[in-house]
Amino acid sequence: MKPLVISPRSKKEFDFVNELLAKLNISTRSLSKEEIEDLGMIKLMKEADRTKKVSKEAIFKKLKP
Repeated sequence: MKPLVISPRSKKEFDFVNELLAKLNISTRSLSKEEIEDLGMIKLMKEADRTKKVSKEAIFKKLKP
């Protein structure tokens, strides 16, 4: 089964949803801010246009201060 991501708007809402899922015997896991950012980055990487190629020189030029 696919995971479901829920973002409660308040601590009270979080506690309610967490308690409800526990009563339904559905496992839950909270994500850290870093894990959420990682998921966003993964999504962006999957959506990136991979048809264009960039030379190493162009990349290093952008990286130089």
